[in-house]
Amino acid sequence: MVISDYHTAKSKQACIIDGVKRIALFAAALLLAACARKNIENKDAVRQAVIEYLSARQAQTGLDMSTMDVNVTAMTFERDTARATVEFRVKNSDAGMQLNYTLDRKGDKWVVQARQDAGQGHGVVLPPGDAANPSGQLPPGHPSAPVPQPTSPKQ
Repeated sequence: MVISDYHTAKSKQACIIDGVKRIALFAAALLLAACARKNIENKDAVRQAVIEYLSARQAQTGLDMSTMDVNVTAMTFERDTARATVEFRVKNSDAGMQLNYTLDRKGDKWVVQARQDAGQGHGVVLPPGDAANPSGQLPPGHPSAPVPQPTSPKQ
């Protein structure tokens, strides 16, 4: 009878240990899954964030992103911040420009930081008759832009 109680106690102890192992393994897997972050350090994720940013501001910028080719030409990542150089080209045209962006990681996506020059427009517009644009015409799909007025020298 003593031997029987010994085997029963060992059997119960083995079941408890197996149960604890399973719970610990399940908890570790759950913790690992909760801590895993999607890798968004790539051109596609940065490009998507810039397109979303500009599309949301279409009313202010007048820029129709469906008429533009967007290409991330350079990017760097540091913790939860990305810096990117993005090239914009009017589809089927050579007209375009490059802009730099700083993005913050928000969960599993990038979000563009508001630009410092937000009140001054989004890009540089060449004045009519400029050497790079002798016709003075803006590329197709580009919103009209005011012509810069010459400033008088300070006295």
